[in-house]
Amino acid sequence: MARILLIGGHGKVALLLEPLLVAAGHHVTAIIRNAAHEADIAATGADPLVADVEQFDLDQLTNLVSGNDVVVWSAGAGGGDAARTYAVDRDAAVRTIDAARAAGVDRFVMVSYFGAGPDHGVDPHNSFFAYAEAKAAADEHLRASGVDYTIVAPSALTLDAPTGLIDVDPDAGTSVSRADVAAVIAAVIDEPATRGRTIGFNAGSTPIAQALRGQ
Repeated sequence: MARILLIGGHGKVALLLEPLLVAAGHHVTAIIRNAAHEADIAATGADPLVADVEQFDLDQLTNLVSGNDVVVWSAGAGGGDAARTYAVDRDAAVRTIDAARAAGVDRFVMVSYFGAGPDHGVDPHNSFFAYAEAKAAADEHLRASGVDYTIVAPSALTLDAPTGLIDVDPDAGTSVSRADVAAVIAAVIDEPATRGRTIGFNAGSTPIAQALRGQ
C-alpha cells in the first residue's frame, strides 16, 4: 500500500481515479480547493483535504506532500485566463515538484497531454497557447528534477465507457476515454517499466498493463 497525494482531486479524471486507487489498497488524500466538494471525494473512498496549491509557497507545499509515497498532479486552471493558467499549470506544478524533491517523495506522476513539449506547435494567438507553454515547462522541470517520475500524456479526452485498451506512443493523437486515462494513471504507479518515461497514448487494442510494459 502506498500513501498517495492526488492534487486536483475533483477533476473528471481524478474522480474516476480515486476509487481505483482505493480498491488497489492505497491510502489516497485528494487535494481540493472547494470545501463543497468534500462529500464527492469521500464518496470515492479517498480522504478530502482542502488546500489551494496555487497560493502555497514551497515550504507549505513541502509540508503538504511530506509523508506521502506518491504525488499525482492532476490539477489545472481549466483554461480561459492565461495568467491563472501559468500560475497553476506551470508555477504551482513546478513548486510542487520541488516540494516533492525536498520532502523525499519517491514517486511523481504528472498528468499532461499528447504532444506536450517545447515544440508543441500551438500558435501564440490560440487560446490553448498558455496551457501548452505551461505544461511544457512543468514537464521539462519534472524530467530534470531527479524525482522518480512518469508523465501520462493522453490524447483528446472523451466521456466514453472504459475499454481497458490503449495504444502507447502512436504517431498521432486521436482520443481516449477519461475512464481509461484513470486506469492508466492507477497502473503506472506500481509499474517499474513506466519510470522515467513520458507515455503518450490513445484508445487502442492492447490491454493497459501490457501496453505500459511495452509487450
